[in-house]
Amino acid sequence: MSSNANLKHSTSVSSLASMEKGNTDDITLSSLYARRTPLGTGLGTTGSTNHRTQPVNERGDTHRHDADKVDQNILDEERRLRNQPKAKRKRRKNMITANLNGTRYDVIRQMAEHIGYSVTREDDPTAFLIWNDAFVSTERISDLKPYQRINHFPGMGEVTRKDNLARNMMKMAKAVPEEYNFVPRTWILPSDFNIVQNYMKDLRAHKKSKTFIVKPSNGAQGHGISIHRNLDKLPTNEHFIVQEYVEKPLLLDGYKFDLRIYVLVTSCDPLRIFLFNDGLVRMSTEKYLPPSENNVNHLFMHLTNYSVNKHNEFYEKGASLDAGSKRSIKSFNEYLRRNDYDVPLLWRNISDMIVKTMIVAEPYVLHSYRMCRPGAPPASDSVCFEVLGFDVLIDRKLRPWLLEINRSPSFGTDEKIDFDIKSALIEDTIRLLNIKMNDKKKNMNAQKLEAQKRLFRPTKRVSETADMSEYDKKRLGLERRKEELKELLQRVKKAGTREDYENRNRGRFIRIFPTDDKARQDSYVKLLEAAYTTFMSGRAPSMHKEIQLMYNNKLKESDILDMLAECDNDELQGRMANVGGKPQTRGPKPLMSMPSSEAIHTPGEEDEDGEMSESLSPPGSPYRHHLALRGSRPGSVNSRVSNRMGSVMSRPNSGANMQGPGGRPISNTGGVIGDRARQAGNQKLTNIQRSNVDDSFLTNVIREREDELTRRTLYALNDMRIKFPGKSDQEADTILDKLYENWKFHKPRIASYWLVKLDSIKRRKVIDIVRSNVRAVLQRTWRVPDVDNLPIYRVFSRVFNRLLWSHGQGLWNCFAASGNCSSWETIFSKSSDAIDETELNCCRRIVQLCKDCLLIVYQFAAEAKTASQGGPGDREKEQITTQRSETKPALVPPNTQTMSQRYSKLYARTETLS
Repeated sequence: MSSNANLKHSTSVSSLASMEKGNTDDITLSSLYARRTPLGTGLGTTGSTNHRTQPVNERGDTHRHDADKVDQNILDEERRLRNQPKAKRKRRKNMITANLNGTRYDVIRQMAEHIGYSVTREDDPTAFLIWNDAFVSTERISDLKPYQRINHFPGMGEVTRKDNLARNMMKMAKAVPEEYNFVPRTWILPSDFNIVQNYMKDLRAHKKSKTFIVKPSNGAQGHGISIHRNLDKLPTNEHFIVQEYVEKPLLLDGYKFDLRIYVLVTSCDPLRIFLFNDGLVRMSTEKYLPPSENNVNHLFMHLTNYSVNKHNEFYEKGASLDAGSKRSIKSFNEYLRRNDYDVPLLWRNISDMIVKTMIVAEPYVLHSYRMCRPGAPPASDSVCFEVLGFDVLIDRKLRPWLLEINRSPSFGTDEKIDFDIKSALIEDTIRLLNIKMNDKKKNMNAQKLEAQKRLFRPTKRVSETADMSEYDKKRLGLERRKEELKELLQRVKKAGTREDYENRNRGRFIRIFPTDDKARQDSYVKLLEAAYTTFMSGRAPSMHKEIQLMYNNKLKESDILDMLAECDNDELQGRMANVGGKPQTRGPKPLMSMPSSEAIHTPGEEDEDGEMSESLSPPGSPYRHHLALRGSRPGSVNSRVSNRMGSVMSRPNSGANMQGPGGRPISNTGGVIGDRARQAGNQKLTNIQRSNVDDSFLTNVIREREDELTRRTLYALNDMRIKFPGKSDQEADTILDKLYENWKFHKPRIASYWLVKLDSIKRRKVIDIVRSNVRAVLQRTWRVPDVDNLPIYRVFSRVFNRLLWSHGQGLWNCFAASGNCSSWETIFSKSSDAIDETELNCCRRIVQLCKDCLLIVYQFAAEAKTASQGGPGDREKEQITTQRSETKPALVPPNTQTMSQRYSKLYARTETLS
């Protein structure tokens, strides 16, 4: 830098003085320092820190020692600045970055900043959001991190290129012709040139004439489009698309128009499609006339592209959404309603057309995406999304026709209507992507864990697997099954979370796939299977199973957890069998005999309401009005059987002989009653004047009242029993006695019926027979309309849930030998909640009722099947059920295929009895 340049920028007195002395180095340093120092500090002129100017003589020089001091300060400051590294531009932390260098549209940048994203100035490959107008290579998609999003899918060109769209639509039209009839007849040149010529000969033979529109295979914005009445003069070597012209379009104010509909695809694995509830109506700029030899060259009449019509002098820029040559779809819908058109039907057909089109692209897109993202965990977020522009033409019958699909629709905002619609579209799109700041750290940690899992995973050779024992093979199969269930559980959880977020943040988008309409969803799934069969026949069988799993999965989260618990139980049983040296068997543990029991002879008061009325099963149960719990009359001939059924087992060391004041049993937990009973008692006696009653006396009253009600509940439960449909109480008791006496014979059949043939819904309904009647007992005994808040009912609910544990395995374990502790009792031994002996006896009685209910249901189903197959009569059946196990009677559990027949006969039989 020259001294003159330094002089121009410096105004300090010291620099002027130094220049007079010829010290050019001081001039440079002082001028630099003068530019760096802000005004008002004093250092730029004199170097003083007290903001006072030094005395100056007539020649303009300061004192010599002050000038030397200033020069020294300047040298030190310049040296410090040189040694200091260049300060990097700080990026704002906790900001989601967006790389928009690949797009030329300002509206995308404005909406990203409006949402709160930080737009990078350079091409940042690590940005959270990447938006490009042009095609994105598969290598770039492969390099993306799981937390990133890019606005293009690989393989989407199979429907966005005109020739690929025509080719794939023709293939699907051959496979499913009744579904794919929304695209005008199309030919691809030059491969279909002979077909086009033959078609023209047929038209001449029948003296017909049609109009054709010719488009470049990969053109855009209306470039190269022409309209022809005769195709004989078409070039034979050019790549064109020839399409039949829709000659009877719906007109708007006398002009031809088409719809630009925006569609968002957020994922292809699984496929999720959203339709934006607004768009553009693009009109031609000349009044429409049917095509003829005289007007086929009038492109402003027959073409609706904005890039073509904006050059016409008659193009009108509308001041509102319902005027001009470009209008909104919402205003178009209002126009249709005013003219009595069925607008909902039109948009159902349009959404149906969009979904079917994306189904054609799904095999290609999914295959390409998985090739780009190998090893991605199941149910992971998609790194790709895409905003597509569908061009749709409506004819006079209000039938939509698909013209083409734009992979990079224009987001130019030449008019106000463009900005209003496209800004809303982009804003809702970015919000629906659900990009979060913590995704980067979370996904990087997940990658590390997955890498470690792959690194430490043991590799097994084929020879090692062949030498495995039967136990190891079964264990390996269980591990694989558990891994599959865990992946399915993760997929189900992820789908629920994604759907919940979409419902709350979809804005002006409407999800059209997957749809909530079951009939339409089933038809879409069938079309997906047909698409894989058509385009990827080699992978079709495996993909059909995956499609059903992704889009027709009927398993809920609770069902998958039950299946995992069942796998854990099978693994535990197999481990125990292997340790004992016994062969591993699937199913429940072998049962030697029924649990022994003793009858309770504790006297108690009768229910004030007398005999308990018959209760019903929950609504929708197949056993409603048929299997119910009835109370036995005191002193009847059935009291013996009732005592057997109402027997109560005492736990070892349960403290049943220990009694507190008033003969009340004391729980083995050490207290008379738990905190749960005290809280319930305090809530019941809020109206008592506590100031006049001693607290200890009040607590004793509450305890005694709770114990009395619990004892009454136990007496009522002991008097209850299962009623067999169409039989008396004595016959039902006899059937139960015979089942218990021949238990060795009936045990495998009952196990097969309960654990295999019945599904989870029917198992729950069997337990609900007992549950509903227990609720009725508590309502009558405790005098409360709602028993859900009673502590004792919460205890009973835990027992019912335990009996349904692992697809009914919990109830089946209750048939174990009497020497073993019942599995359901462990829920109380491991719990900190106190439960006294009377409550425990109530739970035991409920378990016994559930066991009897299972036996009655099994016997009724067996007799119903025997009767439907023309089996023996009642006397012969009675003789069969009394035989020993070695005689092998012909009584077998029913087949699940005749379940509906048994239920219908059950209803008819009960109606006859009533």
